[in-house]
This record gives sequence, C-alpha cells and structure tokens, in this order.
Amino acid sequence: MLVGSRTRMFPLRAVELMLVALVGGALALGGAALFGKLGSHTTIQQVSPLGGGGGLGNVTLQAPATHGLTPEQIYKRSAPGVVQVTATTGAGDESLGSGFVVDKAGHLVTNYHVVQNASKVLVSFSSQDQLAARIVGIDPSTDIAVLKIQSRARALTPLELGNSDSVRVGDSVFAIGNPFGYTRTLTSGIVSAVQRQIKAPNTLAIDNAIQTDAAINHGNSGGPLLDAAARVIGVTSQIYAGSSQQGNIGIGFAVPVNTVRVVAAQIISTGKVAHAFLGVSTLPVTAQLAKLFKLPSKGLLITSVDRGSGADKGGLRAGNTKVVVGGFSYTLGGDVITAVDGSPVAEFEQLRNAIAQKKPGDKLELEIFRDGAKKSVTVTLGQAPGGRR
Repeated sequence: MLVGSRTRMFPLRAVELMLVALVGGALALGGAALFGKLGSHTTIQQVSPLGGGGGLGNVTLQAPATHGLTPEQIYKRSAPGVVQVTATTGAGDESLGSGFVVDKAGHLVTNYHVVQNASKVLVSFSSQDQLAARIVGIDPSTDIAVLKIQSRARALTPLELGNSDSVRVGDSVFAIGNPFGYTRTLTSGIVSAVQRQIKAPNTLAIDNAIQTDAAINHGNSGGPLLDAAARVIGVTSQIYAGSSQQGNIGIGFAVPVNTVRVVAAQIISTGKVAHAFLGVSTLPVTAQLAKLFKLPSKGLLITSVDRGSGADKGGLRAGNTKVVVGGFSYTLGGDVITAVDGSPVAEFEQLRNAIAQKKPGDKLELEIFRDGAKKSVTVTLGQAPGGRR
C-alpha cells in the first residue's frame, strides 16, 4: 500500500491479530517484551514472539564478500537451512520464531527468548512436517539457544557462518525468517551501524550488535542475517519501535555471529555457557592523549577494576585522575593494556574477543604500561557474575 501524507498504516498489533487468525488462530503473539525506555514514546523490543555450516569450533573467520550473490541465489542457497520454531509453555502459551541449521548432526540456533520457559518445541521445514526439537542449552546473556532434531544428515542444509568483525556500514544484508507465520520470507537492506549495544533478556548488555534496515518483524527472531555471500553474520533478535507501532520501522538488531559461534560451541560441547570475566572497564588511548600524557600510541586505559575480580587479584590498577581532552572525559593514572596473549590491542572489542575465547580459570597474559615502563601481568579469569563478560 502506498502511504501519502494523510494516510496511515494499520497498527501492527491489529495486523498481528488478523494474521494469527489466518495461520490457525493458535498463535499467541502476546506482545513483545519491552527493553526499556529510549524516550517518552519509544522502546526497544525483542522481535518476540517471532531467529554456518558446522564451523562452531576452530575455524578461519571469513573475509568480507567481494563478489555478492543475487538475492535469488542467496535465497536458494540458504532458505533450506532456515526453520520455523514453535514453542509451547506449560501454561499452553505459544510463540513463533525462526532458527537455522548449523551442522549435519541436527543442531539449530535460535534466540533464547523464542524458547524461553518452553515445555515443548517443534521445528518445521518447508514441507510443513513438524519435528520435535530438544533444547540442548540456553544463554540468556546473549539471547542464544541451541536446539537439536533427529534427521538424516543428507536432509539438512547447514548455513555457513561468516565473520561479524568484518561487517561494515553500507554492506548489503539479507534476513530469512517467518514473520507472522509467513514461512521463509526474504527481506533485504544494508548494515546501518555496527558495534551497537543491546539488552539481553536478563537485561545484561550484548556488545557489537549489528543494526540493519532489513525488515524484521514478529516471527523473525532467531533467523539468520546473511551477507552478500550467503554467510550468517548475525541472528536477528530485536527491533526498535514507537509506542503506537509494533512492527518494523527500519531499525533492527542482530546478535553478531562471532558471539553466536562461541556460545553455540560451548552449548553443544557442555550444554551450558560459562562466560570468563576479567573485571575492568577501559577506554581506548587516542593520539591526542598519547601525545599529551606520554602514553603508548595504542592501548586501553583501565578506568575501573571490579573488586575481587581476576584483574583485582592480578594487581591491575585503575586511574584516579580526571582530565578532559577534546571534549571527552578520561581517568588517567592507571595501567594501559597494550597487548593480550601477545597480540596488540587498541579497541575494547579486541580485549573482549580474547576473553570470549577463554573459560573461567584460564590464564590471560597482559602486557601493560605502568609508570612509564612496560610490564607483563598474568591474570586468572573468573566467572562472569550474572553472565557479564
């Protein structure tokens, strides 16, 4: 429908109710969980109720796509690996979501909020045949869950996992999911922003989320966000919506696949996720800071250290001198982390990714700059409190 200056779209909630009737009446879309006010009339919402191949262990992260596939090629290659997820709670409530196959053993990835409190989970492919799915494990801190179905390996089409660290603003992206029960719907757009922070169902932060204007609606949660080479770069999870509009307005978010990869691998291996925790807050060293205060040209200023954390026990020091440089506030006087396990670091994401590869109890070798000299420190990582990283 064309929308002029004096016309309005139907409220999405009303559309939902009509579509529920069309798909069988049993779907309780139930209203998305609110993730906190961004303004007096806006909220961040889960796309709820609404989502490769193998490669969850030691793999080489893919480079950005240089020659994109057509949307038709992407759909033909990826759609067979996308499923519809129907979760039923003990109270009889139903939610609809998406998911995708990650290996020939029958493991699938979806959002935690799609299967939250589910007593029964069914997965359906394009044939509409429903298969019972077992919840292998969940991680509310990253909104990821892994399911498993019994199926012949040759009948499964695992999706290839890409590298979310290589995603750039303006890249073409494609989402495949089941909005309002319309199975395997393809939408497209671009990457609108990277390194966004969104809230997980347990209210903790998910870092490095991908923002896109590809249409994402109720039913898309847990489905893949694909790059131009048909590689999964994220799991569609949330939308930004005004108080009077409960659907897509061109602002959606996906959990980055590099996070998904680590979490899913742990779940498949152990059935649970243990997030390692260093216990520091940092800010990157800028060229201006380095010049003015004789700091390393690259590194991470430690601005705070959590009491009792591995960083605290390892003797890392936070700054205590407040300065304003270039209109930004900094806390100086603490350690500057310049390398982790032998690799230089200049951004928090590099430190976070290094920690994400570890388990609680593992050692982390840090090179720091303190009192004008370099020093090596070995820190034993702890367990993230409440899922923090």
